Amino acid sequence: MGAPAFDADNLPYADGDFYFFEQLLTPQERNRLHEVREWLAAEVRPSAARWWNAGVFPTELIPRIAELDIVSPVKRLGHSNLFAGLLHAEFTRADTSIATFMGVHDGLFTGSIETLASPEQQAEWLPDIYAMKKIGAFGLTEPLGGSDVAGGTRTTAERNGDGWVLNGAKRWIGNATFSDWVVIFARDVADNQVKGFLVDTSLPGYKATKIENKTALRTVENADILLEGLQISDDYRLAGANSFKDTNKVLRITRLSVAWQAVGQQLAAFDVARRYAVERQQFGRPLASFQLIQQQLVEMLGNTVSSLGMMVRLAQLADDGGARDEQSALAKAFTTARMRETVALGRSILGGNGIVTDYEMAKIFADAEAVYSYEGTYEINSLVAGRAITGIAAFI
Repeated sequence: MGAPAFDADNLPYADGDFYFFEQLLTPQERNRLHEVREWLAAEVRPSAARWWNAGVFPTELIPRIAELDIVSPVKRLGHSNLFAGLLHAEFTRADTSIATFMGVHDGLFTGSIETLASPEQQAEWLPDIYAMKKIGAFGLTEPLGGSDVAGGTRTTAERNGDGWVLNGAKRWIGNATFSDWVVIFARDVADNQVKGFLVDTSLPGYKATKIENKTALRTVENADILLEGLQISDDYRLAGANSFKDTNKVLRITRLSVAWQAVGQQLAAFDVARRYAVERQQFGRPLASFQLIQQQLVEMLGNTVSSLGMMVRLAQLADDGGARDEQSALAKAFTTARMRETVALGRSILGGNGIVTDYEMAKIFADAEAVYSYEGTYEINSLVAGRAITGIAAFI
């Protein structure tokens, strides 16, 4: 007798939601999530490896994403933070690079305008941002400033009549090669405080150069930005961005988004590894019939579910207005550490096929390293949580 047939398209717990967390959504939110999941499965995932291999962002995809009408799901559309988180996880599950594009435009950039711009500025700018007619980027990190950028911002802003002159450099800025706008954070030479500015990328004095030779998030067009004597009207200074404490209001929100990406990465790895294990034949049997493979799949699932459970609770706290910085920091550190373990197990299950993008896992494995590092490294987020539980800062 031959090996038994398995239907890899109809596996139990097909969505990976082992504890049915999606049932906490409203029926409307659940239906919307499923619609987006199906769209991503049809329009993004089949091409993700090709885009990643080429290292070029598919800008032609932007109008199609815009048609989904999902920018600012909480503040604009009135959805729960749980829906917003699960939505971001689904984008990551389909492709981490496209999810990062959305995290920059809809999270860091849109969040900056929603949080730090005046009501008048918001009324003027947000309609085109929500409709994705204007794509944004977020310029905070610098060539010599990453984890210490709070006190080490070198980009300067100097008052010049009724405007400002910006000089300096930013690095690792996603979307910056093709964005219409970028929020630039610069230190005011007069009071030494970090202020925010909405910069039109077509202005003289702005130059963005794509960072090449990446081994993660290759589809994302991260850039080095050079600002040389860029003149900008005071109307484009974000009214509510007058110190780094204001900047941190945005980072507090987006740190959670990256933790949701870690959930999506693990769901993607589990999807690929489980399907491969069921379909792949070894010694005349499905790979999934071996005990060690099942143990590895269950370990992947356990990491994913524990990460998801933490994020569900944080989303509930955010809906109640009670999520704290240290809770976001712990979540980012914990979920990305579990993610690293999960994608490594998935890559191992695929053996040699786990190092070629044809089977998706190599891309998932490589992209996890970027998620592990940005929006605060594991170490920095651990120290934020550590300070909260000891009352002692140990950053230096």
